[in-house]
Amino acid sequence: MEKKKYLKSGEFLVRDIEAKDVYVPEEFDEEQKMIAQTCADFLEAEVYPYLDALDKGDRELMKSILKKSGELGLMGISLPEEYGGFGQSFVTQMLAAETIGAGYSFSVAFMAHCGIGTLPIMYYGNEEQRQRYVTKLATGELLGAYCLTEPGAGSDANSGKSTAKLSEDGKHYILNGQKMWITNAGFCDAQVVFAKIDNDRILSAFIVDTDSEGVVIGPDEHKMGIKGSSTAQIYYNDVKVPVENMIGERGEGFRIALNILHMGRMKLGANVIGAAKKAIIDSVKYANERKQFGQLISNFGAIQHKLAEMVIRTFAHESAIYRVSKDIDDLMERFKSIEGCDVGRGAIDAISHYAVEDAILKVYGSEMLDFVADEAVQIHGGMGYSSEMNVERGYRDSRINRIFEGTNEINRLLVVDTAMKRSMKGEYDLFCPAQDLFENLDKITDGKEGEETYYKQKSRMIKNMKKVILLALHVSLKAFGRKLVREQEVMNNIADMISELYIAESLALRVEKIEPMKGEEAGVYKDMLDVFMYDTVSKLRKWAFDAVYSSLEGDETKKLIIAIGRLTDLPGVNVKEARRRIAAKLIADNTYKF
Repeated sequence: MEKKKYLKSGEFLVRDIEAKDVYVPEEFDEEQKMIAQTCADFLEAEVYPYLDALDKGDRELMKSILKKSGELGLMGISLPEEYGGFGQSFVTQMLAAETIGAGYSFSVAFMAHCGIGTLPIMYYGNEEQRQRYVTKLATGELLGAYCLTEPGAGSDANSGKSTAKLSEDGKHYILNGQKMWITNAGFCDAQVVFAKIDNDRILSAFIVDTDSEGVVIGPDEHKMGIKGSSTAQIYYNDVKVPVENMIGERGEGFRIALNILHMGRMKLGANVIGAAKKAIIDSVKYANERKQFGQLISNFGAIQHKLAEMVIRTFAHESAIYRVSKDIDDLMERFKSIEGCDVGRGAIDAISHYAVEDAILKVYGSEMLDFVADEAVQIHGGMGYSSEMNVERGYRDSRINRIFEGTNEINRLLVVDTAMKRSMKGEYDLFCPAQDLFENLDKITDGKEGEETYYKQKSRMIKNMKKVILLALHVSLKAFGRKLVREQEVMNNIADMISELYIAESLALRVEKIEPMKGEEAGVYKDMLDVFMYDTVSKLRKWAFDAVYSSLEGDETKKLIIAIGRLTDLPGVNVKEARRRIAAKLIADNTYKF
């Protein structure tokens, strides 16, 4: 039997994908749905009744709720059974993360514990460390935190000043330094801390017990949102860390930090889906109850436009999240089959391999949620500005996601830079196809040949978008060469094009795959695809023009603009009626059932 060829990170730019080869949420099995329902039930019973108390900064209450989730097994979903977990697939982990994402600040504390607070030890720790810490983190007996950021080291994490010096007897590292913006700082038991040993240029990673002498936890920060999440500074004053508590090798900390951030970005991309769906549900219920001018506001076209657009962007992002999650699962299985591959390192290597998609989904997802949260407040009108309503809390809580796990500005640069580096390493070829397109600008057409089926048309449009991106990348490199990384405005143009393409392609493949499953209901999903593609191609065209005009002048520019115009020519769509049909389903269901 022929082995499935896995899709490399960023390879979607130059490879045609078929609908049959992507995973879609409609394929969740009963066990996965049951796990998601358990997470949802937990939020209803243990989180939602206490949101106001949590937002007042009650550390002990948050700690007790987290421990309850551990007792139910929710903290062990991603961990192997031998360490007290359930050994679930990455797709299932992401579904759980999505569901918990509707839990406001609880979701931040929970995901920080289960993700960056636990998985560095699981993925990079040795067997003794896993048995000593991971087994207790899996049940909530211990609560974890991740300590990387410092006052002078945010996005440039490796510039941190915290130090670790080996004691004279060789039994401990003496840790000194300061960390800030540490989630769960107020009640954590175990910390993953990054510091430089002696005069090393690169960080190392350590497990630090919070009750160690010399560890001082500051007061909780006063924040715009996620107020229930304990966020504080931690100070280390001659803290003795046993040498056996180093995670991985000396100087491996920066690699650990980067790879854990890849994982964090991906799971944040799932979290925002749950938060977005919660905002949509709250919004449609309010719109179906609130009357103005003698009728429900859900009857108004302006409100229907908002509801439909909230659904479209959420559904599209969800399509991309589970597509790449299955790609990660497939790569994990491939690594497991390699003799001698450590289970933890194999898992994180599979996740971090998809660095391009990680960055895309972090950026798109966080900005999608900001849009949805903002529109939710607007639909609620004056009540949306009142702290009585959950949408007010959701609006404030959503803003941090564009800063978490690397700012969106950093991640946009990573999208382009990582894709180019993968190509330079020979994983796939971006540059030759781009060169070929550029040398044959006069021959570029819209690619249409005769009558097209619905999905053939969408496939052609996606192929054309890929050509536009390659052209923009080529002319930018031609103009700036290696200095392109300094032209951040142009890099942003290309990053946004790549991101929107990936989301659009994922949505198109999902809709094509699920049409046979949906039958007569498939029309509303085609409406989503029509509107999204119509908007995406228009945005792509503008960003490509921006990149070209910022890079070249003269006759070549004119030829490029004409070629891009041909590639982004698309049939018209009655977006008003399409959005109304999407909104009609949402309004009739009075909840999110897409």
